[in-house]
Amino acid sequence: MSRIGKKPVEIPDGVEVKIEGQKIIAKGPLGTEEVEVRPEISLKLEGKTVLVSINNDDRKSRSLWGLTRTLVDNAVQGVKTGFVKKLEIQGVGYRANMEGALLNLQLGYSHPIKIEPPKGIKIEVEANTKITVSGSNKQMVGDIAAEIRGKRPPEVYKGKGIRYEGEYIRRKAGKTGKK
Repeated sequence: MSRIGKKPVEIPDGVEVKIEGQKIIAKGPLGTEEVEVRPEISLKLEGKTVLVSINNDDRKSRSLWGLTRTLVDNAVQGVKTGFVKKLEIQGVGYRANMEGALLNLQLGYSHPIKIEPPKGIKIEVEANTKITVSGSNKQMVGDIAAEIRGKRPPEVYKGKGIRYEGEYIRRKAGKTGKK
């Protein structure tokens, strides 16, 4: 039995949840999120909670049970409070700024890198070195943050590059000179 799958998903005030066949739709102050549910899983709306259960007790159903519950919970949380990923830029001459809706990155290459956020994702830049990615879809927020970080990941000798806020980069010792 899935410990995560058994827990009911609480619906906070201000969020409206509808179940249409194998699809659950959550509407809230930050937008609308839809989760498509596999046929092995069934959903039931009881008052201010959503119950996720499996139709049969085979291995595939049990493996999808906790995942589905977490996806439904993320959709409900996303339309209520949203998700945020913060990135930091370190390095001489490395900086970011917004040009309208486009994120413009100067990362030591011969050209600037421009990233356009998809619909529903908001990117903000503070002090040229701090980037905040926010939105109601947890997966899209993480994907865009990973895409930005992938343009110049932190290197291990000087630590220059784009890193997540609070990320620890294990440093290597450089070459030692001749003796």
